[in-house]
Amino acid sequence: MIRPLLPWLPLILFVIPGFAQEKPASEPDKLVLPEFPKVNLAPWYEVDRTWPQRPEQFAWAAMPGIAVDKDDNVWTFTRARPPVQVYSREGKLVRAWGEDTIGSAHHIKLDSAGNVWIADIGLHVVRKCSPTGEVMLTLGTPGKRGADETHLHAPTDMAIAASGDVFVADGYGNNRIVHFDAKGNFVKAWGKMGTGPGDFSLPHAIAIDSQGRLYVADRNNVRIQVFDQAGKLLDSWANVLVPWGLWMTAADELWACGSTPMPWREDLKYPGAPLSCPPKDQVVMKFNTAGRVLELWTIPKGEDGKEQPGDVNWIHCIAADSRGDLYVGDIIGKRAQKLVRRK
Repeated sequence: MIRPLLPWLPLILFVIPGFAQEKPASEPDKLVLPEFPKVNLAPWYEVDRTWPQRPEQFAWAAMPGIAVDKDDNVWTFTRARPPVQVYSREGKLVRAWGEDTIGSAHHIKLDSAGNVWIADIGLHVVRKCSPTGEVMLTLGTPGKRGADETHLHAPTDMAIAASGDVFVADGYGNNRIVHFDAKGNFVKAWGKMGTGPGDFSLPHAIAIDSQGRLYVADRNNVRIQVFDQAGKLLDSWANVLVPWGLWMTAADELWACGSTPMPWREDLKYPGAPLSCPPKDQVVMKFNTAGRVLELWTIPKGEDGKEQPGDVNWIHCIAADSRGDLYVGDIIGKRAQKLVRRK
């Protein structure tokens, strides 16, 4: 029976589906990429390794404060001596002062008249100084902490309105914003420890825009809260970054530095420390006044004791000059650096 079928076997295999192996499919065409236009549409930043030319006799320690004046001079505020060191945009030393008047540095700001404002968490005061370091006004009682009209408790930052009024982030100890008039008289205070709208858990920095709105880095609550000068909450930008430092540009664009959101974690090296000590990463962001992110730039996190140029270790402060270059200071890295804007 089998022998007579042999001549017809090829035909049977052809017409019965699946009876024989199908013909292999042809090889697919390989992926060929087009020639992309290699144009950098987003700005990027690289460290200037030559900035600044710090004198050998000047020390740097933790660098919590940095600011830029109208001439693009960079004011660094460090927990060393001298605490205030001013460098030109090119990195030349301009002046230095503060050995006899400053306890422990935090943020530093400049007002429209060129006066220098410093937050001193060691002496529990905010001070207005001349560009050469003469103390012109003291808010709080030097060396005495408290929570009333004449005392502060480790204030972290200040914002100066066009009227001359001063808004102090009374951050570490009191978790409130304190409003003083231009002469240093107490006006009002608002805020309390908490996680609800308008509450604070370490208001770590504060900035003001041209319309007089106040932006508060509510660090432990992972948000920036926006207020009017009466203390009314206008907006809240949550879950974007853990904000450590703020800088408002002349164009009403807000730079913020810190880390991306992260959970609380206890670190045996820093027991009881605020959120993101240590941070899991390092980031700077630029916002418009509606809270939209305009730029984002991540910076490598340095290894303790082995920091390299261009990385940062506990970034604490940020400022921008008229050309868009950034200046950042860190705590563990103990330095200020210039990041040149490229595009």
